[in-house]
Formats: sequence, structure tokens, C-alpha cells
Amino acid sequence: MPRLLAVCVVHQLRRDPGNGVTAIDKRAVAGPVRIRAFGAYGDVQADRKHHGGLDKALYAYAQEDARFWEAELGRELAPGFFGENLRTEGLDVNAARIGERWRIGSRVELEVTMPRTPCGTFARRVGGAHQRGWVKRFSAERRLGPYLRVVRTGTVEAGDEIVVVPAPDGAPGLLDGYRDPL
Repeated sequence: MPRLLAVCVVHQLRRDPGNGVTAIDKRAVAGPVRIRAFGAYGDVQADRKHHGGLDKALYAYAQEDARFWEAELGRELAPGFFGENLRTEGLDVNAARIGERWRIGSRVELEVTMPRTPCGTFARRVGGAHQRGWVKRFSAERRLGPYLRVVRTGTVEAGDEIVVVPAPDGAPGLLDGYRDPL
């Protein structure tokens, strides 16, 4: 049964040489978190040109993909490390289809909109200075995770079940049209 492993919101804004400030430092929070049209209560996006908005209200990443990167990078990657709001377990998020919906908890409904396109801020956060070519490497593995639109608001918390409502017939897969950013 797919479930929500963690709900993450910004821990603190950090200086970033690219945009000046970044909100990628997300951390898991305990207890219920309100989900609104523009995302999780307590979360922000520092670069609103490329992040946030109705079609990118939330970002989900799978624990299974995080484990892959833990093995590759040789370190633990706690929920929120990839800048995700939702860390899932038991759900292949990269096999999602555009328009697929996820019902989480008793009320929240989300819709898959697009894959994450990794950026320079993400590369500095995850790959670090010693991992040149991180964006290309991350993209090549196709473990990107989806952005989600909020269809129905409510509260979610770690442990909530995720029920997948299939996308309409013929809907493209999350990664079908994805092209590496570099």
C-alpha cells in the first residue's frame, strides 16, 4: 500500500550564489500539515519564476529513489533533502501519468502535472561542489519525481495512505516528453 512517509516544509532560507537565496532546505515535520492551493502550510519558494504556483504547488519524491541515491552518494538522504514536500513509499512516482490523481488521507486530492527539471540550486544542494555534472547525472537516471497541483485541500501527515486514481486513457507518462536540461 503506497503511503506518505514524510511531509516536508522549508526549514530556513539559505544564501545561494545563483539566485541569492533558496528555499530548497526542506525538513520533515511532525503531525498534520494543511495543504492549500499553493502548497503545504509553512512552506515557501524563494525563486517563484521557476518554482511554486498552482501547477507546482507540491513536489513529491519516492523513498525508493532516495535509497538509490544514498547508495550512489554513500550518505543518508533524509526526507526533504531533494527539496521535496512529500516523501512517498511504495509508489513508483516516475511511472505516474500526467493527470493522474493521488488521494492522500481522508480529504486531500493532488494531480500530477509535470516532472521536476533539476536546476543549478538543486545541483549545489545535492551534488555539491565536488559533484560536477550533477544535473545531467540526476536527469540521466530519470528519477525526477513529479510536481503536483492541489485539486482538493485538507490536511496530510506521515503514514497517510496514498490512493492512485488513474489518469485518462492516453495520458502521457511523467517522463515521456522529458528532455535533459543540458
